[in-house]
Amino acid sequence: MKGMFYFMCFLFLFSCKNKKTEKLIYPRQIGDIGYDVKLDSPSFIPCNENDKIFQYFNNGKGLEYKGSKREIENLFKKKYTHIKVDESGLIRIRFIVNCKGETGRFRVIQMNNNYEQFTFDNRITNQLLMLTQSLNGWKTKQDGRDREIDYYQYLIFKIEKGNLIEILP
Repeated sequence: MKGMFYFMCFLFLFSCKNKKTEKLIYPRQIGDIGYDVKLDSPSFIPCNENDKIFQYFNNGKGLEYKGSKREIENLFKKKYTHIKVDESGLIRIRFIVNCKGETGRFRVIQMNNNYEQFTFDNRITNQLLMLTQSLNGWKTKQDGRDREIDYYQYLIFKIEKGNLIEILP
């Protein structure tokens, strides 16, 4: 009986020392945008650590741009050139706005009207991406303690036969 007790104590102590340290290979949240040397400008730097970038829904204020969403719509209406193609669907451009109101780490997702992965004509996506990157009126946001934060933002473009129909959100 004593031998069994010592054996169990030995197993317990041995198992306590078996500590593994695993490196996380997944993002903190689905959709986190990590730095990619092939895609991203090294001059764009979030003000806080990568794991402290707030999601667009965290403060509940929605899209915050100087002049409001109407300013963005007017810019795209003026500068977007219709491309004559028979392509319709949605193009989402997601990016980070840092605590200085600067933008970077742009990512593009494209889908047809059935929400299936789709690749639009490059003249459409490149034009939308360049116009989105040129927007420089993003407002800075604060957390609950009035500290400047970095946050994710997105624009979704509804395209019908190459025409820009609507900008969401």
